[in-house]
Amino acid sequence: MSEKTSSADTQRYRLLAIHAHPDDESSKGAATMARYVDEGHRVKVLTCTGGERGDILNPEMQELAEQGIGEMIEVRREEMAQAASILGVEHEWLGYVDSGLPEGDPKPPLPEGCFALEDTDEVTQNVVRVVREFRPHVIITYDEYGGYPHPDHIKVHAVSVRAWEAAGDPNYHPELGEPWEVKKLYYTHGFIRERFENLATAMYERGAQLPEQVLQHLEMWRQLPDIFSRVTTRVNVADWFERRDDALRAHRTQIDPKGAFFLADMDLQKQVWPTEEFELAQSRVSSELPETELFAGLSEAD
Repeated sequence: MSEKTSSADTQRYRLLAIHAHPDDESSKGAATMARYVDEGHRVKVLTCTGGERGDILNPEMQELAEQGIGEMIEVRREEMAQAASILGVEHEWLGYVDSGLPEGDPKPPLPEGCFALEDTDEVTQNVVRVVREFRPHVIITYDEYGGYPHPDHIKVHAVSVRAWEAAGDPNYHPELGEPWEVKKLYYTHGFIRERFENLATAMYERGAQLPEQVLQHLEMWRQLPDIFSRVTTRVNVADWFERRDDALRAHRTQIDPKGAFFLADMDLQKQVWPTEEFELAQSRVSSELPETELFAGLSEAD
């Protein structure tokens, strides 16, 4: 069956992106969201935690680390509001507490009261409430590994998959709103190893001296699983890369504006890798793979 939708279609859809922390929405699928907003679709980001325990990666913001979680909460809320404004998306907080990324061998226990330790059924109910209120046609979330093994990302995967099933079930907590059947569920694959390798190769072939931090990032990315074979959908969003980067810079505690994310020339990025990648994990409509649109297969009746 051929794809029923294209960017020229007048039918408008709703897209819900479920993320663990503020800044995840800007590093995973941000250009796609900005494009769909510009094309008249409604896009909403649901952020499950406040990002209170995120590491401060911007050298110019290190003094904030000494001011405690309370200050971080306010700063990250401001950052998220700015990023949402840049992308043009609607935004909602789910209200849970960042678990942090445990490090060490053995790894320390997760902090009491954090998102990863919350009751999965209870969190699912809160996600279902949002789904039934917003009534998205498409949900974006993480794969079973969380994209990378952060406990909050893995939790997001678990509750997103459960909400995909439960939101349309009239017998599942009817007090949460009228049932709504989401048509498609995608995993976002924001860290494709081949993308970074191709960009680094293109920079080198153009005579660029690869900075040490780029080489370090390449080595780190090479340790990640090769997930490109799982990609079913590549959305061409080259014209929205600037918006993506501006939104990412808005999370000024979480990103070094002089770091590896921004070292490749924008024109080079658009030429070498003009797409963002997704995996169609569940679908209640038919579409032809590979896809070039997240709304492929939807019809006016949806």
